[in-house]
Amino acid sequence: MSNQVHEDVDLASFEVSAREFLEHRYRRRGSGADSAAGAGAVVLFEQPDPEIDYANVQRSRQWLAERFDAGFGWITGPPEWGGAGLTAAHQRRYEQLEAEYEVPDVGNLHMGLTTIAPTVEAHGSPAQRAHYLRAIYRGELVACQLFSEPGAGSDLAAVATRAEQVDDGWVLNGQKVWTSAAQHADIGEIVCRTDPNLPKHKGITAFIVELDSPGVETRPLRQMTGGASFNEVFLHDVRVADSNRLGEVNDGWRVVMTSLAEERARIRNGPIGESTEHFRRVLKLARTHQCTQDLVIRDRLARLAVNDWATQLLGQRIADCAGPDGGGAELALTKLALGANQGLRSDVVCQILGAAVCADAGAQEDWEWADFVLSVPALGIAGGTDEIVRNTLGERVLGLPKEPGPDARTPFRDLVRS
Repeated sequence: MSNQVHEDVDLASFEVSAREFLEHRYRRRGSGADSAAGAGAVVLFEQPDPEIDYANVQRSRQWLAERFDAGFGWITGPPEWGGAGLTAAHQRRYEQLEAEYEVPDVGNLHMGLTTIAPTVEAHGSPAQRAHYLRAIYRGELVACQLFSEPGAGSDLAAVATRAEQVDDGWVLNGQKVWTSAAQHADIGEIVCRTDPNLPKHKGITAFIVELDSPGVETRPLRQMTGGASFNEVFLHDVRVADSNRLGEVNDGWRVVMTSLAEERARIRNGPIGESTEHFRRVLKLARTHQCTQDLVIRDRLARLAVNDWATQLLGQRIADCAGPDGGGAELALTKLALGANQGLRSDVVCQILGAAVCADAGAQEDWEWADFVLSVPALGIAGGTDEIVRNTLGERVLGLPKEPGPDARTPFRDLVRS
């Protein structure tokens, strides 16, 4: 099956081709309780040894090239840019099938595949689409997102990294933080302040910056889990050609909104089957510690199973009803649901294990959960804090009045008094 297929390919024929492609390359995952046995640590953010991490990324890039060449690397993409031209239903079915096999993990490449590439497709010039899209989906380029700054997290429009126009392009100066996979990335989508005299949402512009450019410095950030999945990126007089600009000058907020919508979609989707596998492992843990007859544990396990299933159905419903914006603000619902589910999963594990969750008492199934428990709070921050996401839902889905910000003309105390 080549990557030049058409949307009239029926799902049954597509499934046969996809199954044949996967069956000849990777073995199937186990099922039931056996799949959870000896599976290793449960993690939300991969953080292996740097040498192992590098080797895993190279393996993932090879897998992306193989998958792309077979026609399954960009299933919904336009054929003129290298996509297969199929529907979202074909994409979901392939993801379901792929989850059944032990394919290489592409976690460190997800930002490029699910956020940067769709943004380039939406806002890039024809030359940018031709240059970047095929290369990202095929694993030839690894991309990261350079948005957050020490003074601009949830209030992303407050970015202070500057881009000053010069004769042959732009010069960038500033700092970005919490950048996933920057240590592996070839390029990054960056948002910069280009006109400090305009309102903050109006005076920013987006670019694609090559991370091997002179003046770019990447430093790892150590987490409380002990790993370093995120980075700081410093830019000192970094030159970027105007042909690398995404969208119009001072219209970067539109580009940012596209990227954030895609990022929240990625967070709420996660790898197909991941929630199911995590539930199996929690259930195995409860059986190992003989907690399955505890009425409180049983109630929480039941709630977790129902919530996981409901969140998957909610995500599928939003995807089925999505318009040209890919689902819009409604995607925030599943982002919040995923964080709540993982928080409940963490609570159940802690209730089963007690102090053993953070102490190696000799039982492998105990310490396997420590990293997961420590990582769960990050889900309330990633892709926009839960508080900001709730504001988005209230304003853009429910139609409630906009919440006053720190730069609002009417002080909040005056609104309360009124």
